[in-house]
Amino acid sequence: MERESQADIAEYLPPASSMSSRSFAERLLAWWDEHGRKSFPWQRDPTPYRVWVAEVMLQQTQAATVVPYYERFMARFSSIEVLAAAPLDEVLHLWSGLGYYARARNLHSAAQVVVGEHGGAFPSSLEAIRKLPGIGRSTAAAIVAQAFGQRAAILDGNVKRVLARHHRVGGPISSSATLKALWRHAERHTPVVRVADYTQAVMDLGATICRRSRPACAICPLRGSCRGLAAGDATEFPQRAARRARRVEKRRFFLLTDAGGATFLRQQPSTGIWGGLWVPPQDAVEQTTANFLAAHDVHPQLVESIRVGQTIQHGFSHYQLVVEPVFIRLNARPGAVGEEGGVWVRRDHQLGVPALVAKLLVAVVDMEFAE
Repeated sequence: MERESQADIAEYLPPASSMSSRSFAERLLAWWDEHGRKSFPWQRDPTPYRVWVAEVMLQQTQAATVVPYYERFMARFSSIEVLAAAPLDEVLHLWSGLGYYARARNLHSAAQVVVGEHGGAFPSSLEAIRKLPGIGRSTAAAIVAQAFGQRAAILDGNVKRVLARHHRVGGPISSSATLKALWRHAERHTPVVRVADYTQAVMDLGATICRRSRPACAICPLRGSCRGLAAGDATEFPQRAARRARRVEKRRFFLLTDAGGATFLRQQPSTGIWGGLWVPPQDAVEQTTANFLAAHDVHPQLVESIRVGQTIQHGFSHYQLVVEPVFIRLNARPGAVGEEGGVWVRRDHQLGVPALVAKLLVAVVDMEFAE
């Protein structure tokens, strides 16, 4: 059995012997009825608002990780109006540790759009939903399918893997030709009836059976028509483009802590990896503590102790951040630092901080400073 070439990916047509789209969906739904996951909190009372929040949280994040964040988020922001009216800092605080913080900023912005332009009623059309911040084609389709029962094909990471293996679609998964072929398959397999269940079923299959590594092909409901399984190379799909070596960026984080245990943080610009979040002052790893203190008008008499902590590595999608924390205990707050637009926070703060900074704030409390 030959693989699809780059030239025919976009025009791929299934062999005559393959099972129909309806049969694909029927087998998948029968499997999901018996084995599918049906106890996630967003599956209870699947209102458009609840479905939307869940789908945004589930972008590039496993369901088991999302559950506690989702429950805390919905307990605080019980409606789209409550979310729209909340300060962004509070939204980011509840998102802290979930990563990809642009999702939280977009969620907050989209809530304000829905309240301001749609009277608080979440739009029901695919086109209107796609106009909201942070919602792409697949997320919009998942929302209309699960919240409104409308037929719409999805193509998240799990579904890409299922379809790429089932139809043995070659080519880098991020290429336009490959994506066009996968969308064609996704559209063709999506049924007219039980579309909400089908949407959940195909995502579940990718998450629990058609896994990235060690897929459980022997118990897959689609094994009878899977071209990848038949060829014995299912795990080679989907194909990923060659990865570039991630650059390494080294930074020093200076954690100024006053006598009362409060640490100084500054808010990041609204865009970027940590956009809108609060972090300690930072500088190049070559920056000495003495130069940092002088630059921030921290008089030596205010410094009780200084300790350099162990380096921490934190991976992002495009680079590796290596942080060297410098813990500086002060006996009083220097006035000039407070004038730089920052805040002094204790461990029980309600600001949005990255997971890395949250760990450093805990370390501030637990750290035994050198005499």
